[in-house]
Amino acid sequence: MSVTALPLSAQQAIASIRLRPNAVAAPALSSQVRPAMVLQERDARRLLEAAERSDVARGGHFAAGPAGIQVWTGPFDGPNGSHGTAQHLGSVDWSYDTPVRHYATIYRAMVTANGVAAGETTASILGRVLALAELVLEGSRVQLPLPPARDPFRR
Repeated sequence: MSVTALPLSAQQAIASIRLRPNAVAAPALSSQVRPAMVLQERDARRLLEAAERSDVARGGHFAAGPAGIQVWTGPFDGPNGSHGTAQHLGSVDWSYDTPVRHYATIYRAMVTANGVAAGETTASILGRVLALAELVLEGSRVQLPLPPARDPFRR
């Protein structure tokens, strides 16, 4: 069904839909973590608890959620708990309850354009998040942002 086939009220509702600015972070740099880092239950819980203690709503620099932890320049100081002057620097993404319940598998680190301007890298964002729970980043853990090109002559 095309938009023109919809009743006028539905067309007006579609026309009034607007994306909120800054609602989605656009990565400037993104690295796959290979091999993926699997955090045991104890370490995953420590990381989540530490991120909660350093949450942007509590004056910290981190925002944890079910898909990972975001790194911000400072606490949220905007109206109604919005980010205000805080800028999103980057994120560490994971799959929770993978490979088993309460484990977390970190598979990507991402830096926003604001993070690049502030001198952040995928390794520095990942290191800052892991440092919350006193976990150490292994130097060769984060690979280049783009994988090598696939050989077009191999099946």
